[in-house]
Amino acid sequence: MTQQPLLEVNDLRTRFHTPEGIIHAVNGISFQVSEGETVAIVGESGCGKSVSMMSLLKLIPQPPGEIYSGKAFYRGENILSKSEQEMEDVRGKEIAMIFQDPMTSLNPVLSIGHQLTEALREHLGMTLEQAESRAVELLDQVGIPDAARRLHDYPHQFSGGMRQRVMIAMALSCTPSLLIADEPTTALDVTIQAQIVELVTRLRESLHMAIIWITHDLGVVAGMADRVIVMYAGFIVEEAQVEELYDAPAHPYTLALLAALPRIDRRRDQRLKSIPGAPPNLLLAPRGCPFAPRCEFALDKCRQENPILTGIAANHQAACWVDVKTGGLR
Repeated sequence: MTQQPLLEVNDLRTRFHTPEGIIHAVNGISFQVSEGETVAIVGESGCGKSVSMMSLLKLIPQPPGEIYSGKAFYRGENILSKSEQEMEDVRGKEIAMIFQDPMTSLNPVLSIGHQLTEALREHLGMTLEQAESRAVELLDQVGIPDAARRLHDYPHQFSGGMRQRVMIAMALSCTPSLLIADEPTTALDVTIQAQIVELVTRLRESLHMAIIWITHDLGVVAGMADRVIVMYAGFIVEEAQVEELYDAPAHPYTLALLAALPRIDRRRDQRLKSIPGAPPNLLLAPRGCPFAPRCEFALDKCRQENPILTGIAANHQAACWVDVKTGGLR
């Protein structure tokens, strides 16, 4: 019997109504996440990574935002049909999210202890004493020294890396089954980035939770993800197991992202490659493949018809008319 996925998203579409027109931010994405699995969602800024995850948790301001299509089944229940009051029981307790900038996510006028204990008392019904004891355990778990004393400190008294550890502790406080990490290492230096990635990987293994890791850097996810979803202009353009994606990328955009990665075996006279052109204007409804204007493999068909995500190998899908190995139609 096939095990039901922890999260199953079908045809999610989100748009924003602005004075300039309708921004087509997410254009019908579908994917699954299994228990204990780490799925990385990669793509350049503005491709819909964060908006799609915010849509799942119904954190999109409506208006101007609108989730106008799609279903998201968490443990078999469509969370997109839940009321705001029902979603308050899901957020934090079942699905937690770490945001990109901890300084703007933490309340600057409340102590770290106050912010950590709030969710514990709300979702788990702990007393203040129980919640503070658990908060100390959480801070210790994420590697913050002298946790009992630091419980009374404020966000500005922590470094960027330590604030991100506090955000992780808050996200894990109610032991969620799914953790969404929205570019949690972007604002940190590379040494701290590696520490945060190692910390989240270790916590995933000890807590057996699933993770959706949002990033624009394919290099970060190489050693931590089980599966990678590549997004462009609000579409999923490729999805594969992490080894398969690196060994045999099937979409020109994925090829371009990988070519832009720094490599230790690159010759000194070799320059990093960049992707020509600019991302598409999301105010315009897509016609044809959205990557076609920037694609070295583009054919006439690419400019006229947008390909759907199609299986090209076991557990490997791509939305492209072209076989990138031969340059001809699939």
